[in-house]
Amino acid sequence: MKVGFITLGCKVNIYESNALKEALEDNGFEVKEASEDCDVFVINTCSVTNMADAKSRKMIRKCIKMNPNALICACGCYVQTNEEALSIEGVDILVGNGNKKEIVDKILEAINKPKKEKYVNIIDVLHMHTYEPLDVTSYDHTRAFVKIEDGCENFCSFCIIPFARGPVRCKNADKVIEELKNITLNGYKEVVLSGIHTGRYFDNGLNFSGLVERILKEVPLLKRLRVSSIEINEVDDHFIELMKNSKVIANHLHLPLQCGSDPVLKAMNRRYDLAFFTERVRKIREARPDISLTADVIVGFPTETDEEYLKSKAYCKEIGFSKIHVFPYSRRAHTKAALMPQVKDSIKKERALDLIKLSDELELEYANKFLGQTLDVIPEQKLNSKEMVGHTSNFLQVILPYDEKLIGEDISVVIDKIQNGKIYGKLI
Repeated sequence: MKVGFITLGCKVNIYESNALKEALEDNGFEVKEASEDCDVFVINTCSVTNMADAKSRKMIRKCIKMNPNALICACGCYVQTNEEALSIEGVDILVGNGNKKEIVDKILEAINKPKKEKYVNIIDVLHMHTYEPLDVTSYDHTRAFVKIEDGCENFCSFCIIPFARGPVRCKNADKVIEELKNITLNGYKEVVLSGIHTGRYFDNGLNFSGLVERILKEVPLLKRLRVSSIEINEVDDHFIELMKNSKVIANHLHLPLQCGSDPVLKAMNRRYDLAFFTERVRKIREARPDISLTADVIVGFPTETDEEYLKSKAYCKEIGFSKIHVFPYSRRAHTKAALMPQVKDSIKKERALDLIKLSDELELEYANKFLGQTLDVIPEQKLNSKEMVGHTSNFLQVILPYDEKLIGEDISVVIDKIQNGKIYGKLI
């Protein structure tokens, strides 16, 4: 039987979908991209914004339309947080978060029943304290993801994720090391450490930087270790020292700033101010002067005035991010910000376009620093008969002449030109 997957949202979802794919393949299923000939569809949903909710609904309905006779399984954050998911006609299996492992058994049960009956299991993740073991050994691309943590307890006033994922739970450190060793033995050169709140990792006295130190010592085949996202107050001195002394740690950090204004950060219930953020960035750049620092920034948060927005924009320019992921504020049920007076959608859109323009300028400015320089690239996939694409340690996406033998390898490349926003490299 053929199973089609659609995965929306974050790297944790990608990891969890890969775990489900492997388990289904072990049970004799053929896993492929969602298409009309699929007997089963699995839609792993996202709920980080209203747009993510809408896309999740759209993808569920798209799969039902593609093959009305197929078994439809919807799981993940949208299912966890939206009761309306229960009323979508044509869905056979609905599973939230914290219990995705059971999806495989439920699919096996459902396809053996002469008459399909809807199965629903949405547990109370807010009181869940056990890490759900899901392991992966192979990936669709040359970059592997390893989930080390689930959940978040920050309850930022704009964010629904604590309600979708529950409190922090972490994978045993020995199991993380074992998984990484298996992944590198399978030929993967780059691994991305992923979680909902990755920097809150903790296991038997070992924090996130302690785990990274163990990985560097105990996984010798690993060429590049990337962190999916980390809060600035979890980039401790120990981690910065590890960055200074090991080239294995990628020359890139994604820091969810969210806003460059102290009053707005306070209203967001963020756990730092700009003085702290600036000082941490200074220390990071002391260790890695040419590091790529990218950020998430929300525009149009309820307390963000025009003046506060301009402060935020100026701060982003001052820090010199190499890219800004811009999000217009999305009003989410159950959150404190949903009860605050809202900024008009037209203003949010205007600010988003303005900040994206700045991001494009900063991205080009950062890339231009590396023209003529030799950087390490791991080619990830073929673009066409003549070109392939990969990323540098500092997350520049580089287009290269296609050579099948080099896909997934760690190679040296000269950054040759930047044209129409695209970076091109020469093989050495």
